[in-house]
Amino acid sequence: MTVKTPSLGALLLGLIPFAAMCFSVSFWDRIDPMLFGIPFNLFWLISWIVLSSLCMWCAYQVETARSKNGHGQ
Repeated sequence: MTVKTPSLGALLLGLIPFAAMCFSVSFWDRIDPMLFGIPFNLFWLISWIVLSSLCMWCAYQVETARSKNGHGQ
C-alpha cells in the first residue's frame, strides 16, 4: 500500500481550524461580549472545535473526488 500525498486544497482545509484557533488569539482574547451566556473567547474555541469537523469532512470530500478522477496516484 502506498501513501498518497494530500492535495493542496485538502491541506489548506486542514489548516483553517488550526489557524483560526492559534493565530487569532489577539482578536478574541477578551471576556466581553458574552454569547449564549459564555465568554467570547470560550465561544470562539468551542465554535472552531465544531467547525473543525466540517473542515475535515470537506478535505475528505476533496480527496475522495481526487481519487475517483484518478489524480490521487
